[in-house]
Amino acid sequence: MTDATPRPFRLRSLWRTTTVRLTAMFIAIFVGFAIVLLGLIAYQSAIQIQREQLRDVEREIAQIRLLANQSGVRAVAFAVQRLADRPGPGIYYLGDPTGVMIAGNVTDFPAIVLAEPGRYELNYERGREIYGGPEDSVPTSGTAMVESLELPNGLRLIIGRDVGERRGFNAIILRTFFGGVIGIVVLSVLAGGLTARYVLRRIDAITDTSNKIMSGNLSERVPVTGRNDEFDAVATSLNAMLERIERLMAGLKEVTDNVAHDLKTPLTRLRNKAEAALRNPDPEARRVALETSIAESDQLIRTFNALLLIARAEAGTSTGAFSDIDLSEVVADVAELYTPVAEDAGITLQTAITPGITLDANRELIGQALVNLVENAIKYGRSTEGGGISISARREAGRIIIEVADRGPGIPEADRARVFERFARLETSRTEPGAGLGLALVSAVVRLHRGDIRFEDNAPGARAVITFPAG
Repeated sequence: MTDATPRPFRLRSLWRTTTVRLTAMFIAIFVGFAIVLLGLIAYQSAIQIQREQLRDVEREIAQIRLLANQSGVRAVAFAVQRLADRPGPGIYYLGDPTGVMIAGNVTDFPAIVLAEPGRYELNYERGREIYGGPEDSVPTSGTAMVESLELPNGLRLIIGRDVGERRGFNAIILRTFFGGVIGIVVLSVLAGGLTARYVLRRIDAITDTSNKIMSGNLSERVPVTGRNDEFDAVATSLNAMLERIERLMAGLKEVTDNVAHDLKTPLTRLRNKAEAALRNPDPEARRVALETSIAESDQLIRTFNALLLIARAEAGTSTGAFSDIDLSEVVADVAELYTPVAEDAGITLQTAITPGITLDANRELIGQALVNLVENAIKYGRSTEGGGISISARREAGRIIIEVADRGPGIPEADRARVFERFARLETSRTEPGAGLGLALVSAVVRLHRGDIRFEDNAPGARAVITFPAG
């Protein structure tokens, strides 16, 4: 017996589960993608800030160059100083051709920067403002990206931006980036853990149900949450399978009980008759006892053959191959064969068969199923006023329908499905001849041919209706 008690939680055993591994893989993929995305955003942001600063520098240089072409030195110096007096990261310097500072907020530059126009990154020291600046302003220093050029009137102009502010922005972006990555990792782990926990709980429910079933409780079913997700689909399918298995096990138990009753009794009777024949000195009595024993043996053989045929039909391993048969001809042959038998029993047999009906089927099995239905109708289809049997075969709405109807007492509605079970008999005393396998064989043959069979009320009597898909 399997132990269905839950096992203690172990991290190592949890990691071995496919759910947790898949969750971890998706978290790693998601986090990797998020890192790449945030890294690109941070890089593009830093590049955009640098481009904005360069555009500001180029715009201011263009304005000063235009002013130098239209005005004198004083106007240019005033404009540069006005820019230098604004708070911000701007670096400004205006000097005469000899390098003497005229205006700006940076007092000194390397000689190469003044001598050769171009773009430079250098360290600077910001001094006191020349025009209108506060006397107590404290000099500052830093690193700047500057552009040096010579104006048409010979003046040296340097305009740039302190990169410290840009680096501050970059630091903020990096902090945001790492904070975002950490947040994504934490949230992803939490979400992955919750997802894995949910999946494992559903799987554990299936496992627990399986363990209980293996322990002998066939009535257990996998819980269905009603969310109509894939787990509910699996649970529904498993429950349908378990329902089928439980019915089969119950049927097997019933079949076993019926086999014990139906076979043990004739075997016991056969043994008693053989023993009595041995003790009887009369040769004629011995001959009669042997003939009776042979008849009993033949009935047992027929019962076992019927069980074997039903098992083969239900397993889909019929004794013959399928082929296109003339179903109308098969029905007509069975009706013709049993017309004299029905007349001897005082029953009239009528037919209504549409000619030319074909079916991909096993002729022997179809014939045997029809024989069982007709024999059943002859056996039970007789009322006090006599009896009548009708056999019909026709096409209707893309289906092939075969009906065998009688005028007997009929079958109670509650028993119309049960009569197709093995050893099912409506008379509970089980004293009538027969093993209760005829209709079970009919049902197995019909299912083998993808058909359906049911009993209906014939008012009075019973009507067996077989339906096959046409074509």
